Amino acid sequence: MNGILIIDKPVDFTSFDVVAVVRKALHEKKTGHTGTLDPMATGVLPVLLGSATKAVNYLPDTDKEYICSFKFGLSTDTLDITGKILNECPSDIKISDIEKILPKFRGDIMQIPPMYSAVSKNGVRLYELARKGIEIEREARPVTVSKLELLEFDETSQTGSLKIACSKGTYIRVICDDIGKALNDLCTMTALRRVKACGFDESQAISIEKVRELGAEGITSYIKPVESLFTHLSEIHITEKQAFRFSNGGSLSLSRLHGITDISNGTLYRMYNERDFLGLGCVNAETGELEFEKKF
Repeated sequence: MNGILIIDKPVDFTSFDVVAVVRKALHEKKTGHTGTLDPMATGVLPVLLGSATKAVNYLPDTDKEYICSFKFGLSTDTLDITGKILNECPSDIKISDIEKILPKFRGDIMQIPPMYSAVSKNGVRLYELARKGIEIEREARPVTVSKLELLEFDETSQTGSLKIACSKGTYIRVICDDIGKALNDLCTMTALRRVKACGFDESQAISIEKVRELGAEGITSYIKPVESLFTHLSEIHITEKQAFRFSNGGSLSLSRLHGITDISNGTLYRMYNERDFLGLGCVNAETGELEFEKKF
C-alpha cells in the first residue's frame, strides 16, 4: 500500500499515536508522518504509506497553515493553555493595537524556541530541562512567516484568533507570546489547528475513527498518490527509451528534454513516461544532465 493518507488529528493524540492507529488499521508496516503536531493541536497530518515514506526529505517546508486562538493577560510555562499559569493581569488591548504590530512578525524573522520544545541543546532536549525547572539561554533561529492575519478579536474577553502560514520549525505559541511582549502585555495560545500541509488542506482529511472503520480494504479511495506530494515541482515527460534509462539510475541529457525551465544546479523535476510517475530527477548543471534522484 503506497501513498498518502490525510488524517484530521484529534486533540490529545500525538502524531506518533496517529501513525500507530493507521499502521494497525491498514496492516502497513512502513508508515510515517510529515510534520509533528503537539497533542493539544488538531488538523491536517499527512501520513505516508509504503514507498511514500521515502519522500519525507523532499517535501516543501513553507506551506503549512494554521489557525490559532489566543488570550491576552495570561502567561504559562509552555506558552500555551496546557501549561502552568505563571502570571495573570488585566488587559485592554484594542484591535488597532494588534493590527499595528503584526507586520513586525511577517516575512523572515528570528525566533527563540521555547523551553518546552524538542530542540536539542548539547544533546539534551529542551523540554527535558524544562521539566526539571531548568531554563537555559537559547539562540534565535530564522523562520519565515508568509501569512499572518487577525481573523477576529473580542476586546471584552481579550481573546481572538490568527491565521498563520509559515516555514518548518516555526512555533506558533512563540508568535503569540512575542505579540504579547510587543504590546507590553501577556499572551498565551489557547488552541491550534493546522488547516494546510504539504499541499493538502483540511477538506481532504479524514478522522482516525474513519480509518478504523474502513480498514485496509475500504481505505483505497482516500489514499493520495505519491506524486501528489510534489505538485510544487515542474513535470517532465520523457520517451519510453529515456524512461527505461532513467528508471535504472541513468542520467539524461538536458538538451534532449522538453519542458526544462530551470537548469540551476539541484533543481528537482517530476518525471513521467506516457502513463506513469517515475520519480524525481535532479539537474546537474556542470554535466548538463538530469540525474536520477529518487524512485518511489
